[in-house]
Amino acid sequence: MDPTVQLELSVDRGSPVPLYFQLSQQLESAIEHGVLTPGTLLGNEIELAGRLGLSRPTVRQAIQTLVDKGLLVRRRGVGTQVVHSQVKRPLELSSLYDDLEAAGQRPTTKVLVNTVVAASAEVAAALGVAEGGEVHRVERLRLTHGEPMAYMCNHLPPGLLDLDTGQLEATGLYRLMRTAGITLHSARQTIGARAATAGEAERLCEQTGAPLLTMERVTFDDTGRAVEFGSHTYRPSRYSFEFQLLVRS
Repeated sequence: MDPTVQLELSVDRGSPVPLYFQLSQQLESAIEHGVLTPGTLLGNEIELAGRLGLSRPTVRQAIQTLVDKGLLVRRRGVGTQVVHSQVKRPLELSSLYDDLEAAGQRPTTKVLVNTVVAASAEVAAALGVAEGGEVHRVERLRLTHGEPMAYMCNHLPPGLLDLDTGQLEATGLYRLMRTAGITLHSARQTIGARAATAGEAERLCEQTGAPLLTMERVTFDDTGRAVEFGSHTYRPSRYSFEFQLLVRS
């Protein structure tokens, strides 16, 4: 059965928005919210065009838009298939785990490192601890639908909370902090981009030199104490940041 039959697809012919774009936006929303899951085969373009009263070129253009975005792929002898959705993360103090759950992505986590290390100068400055002093280092790979989306390296001050590997794989770091009674209040965050190193490319199933999104964040609790310094890399084909910009009066 064509999964698009269950979607409430419609087009407004009186709208200035092109018909193909109206359709592509509705399909993209269904993919992002997990209604059309990875691996789902879309039905025949002719049938979809007939249901909506659209021309076949209009439907083809709508689908090609999503192919160009990497959300759909055309497979010879198979048809048009959902590949994955891109998580659009709002710029607010939230965890990737919570954002993925909210987007219907069913996140999983692999803990690569969970240990105590000596604080580098950068980590010490971020957390307000002595250089060379002990800090907790956690490295995790976050996956959705079995595919890696982000590599996350986090440093935390000593004695902040018990970082059990099993719990880190079952839920998000911020959720563990809240459970431990830590009230997250604010953060300083820097977003950038750079080419993947060989190690990063291997972790994230990308090519060496492929572009990666980067994010560094220092998070503070309600007493002003730095409780986390995170350095994360993301696959841009799977992930983006959303900004809301306001005019300053």
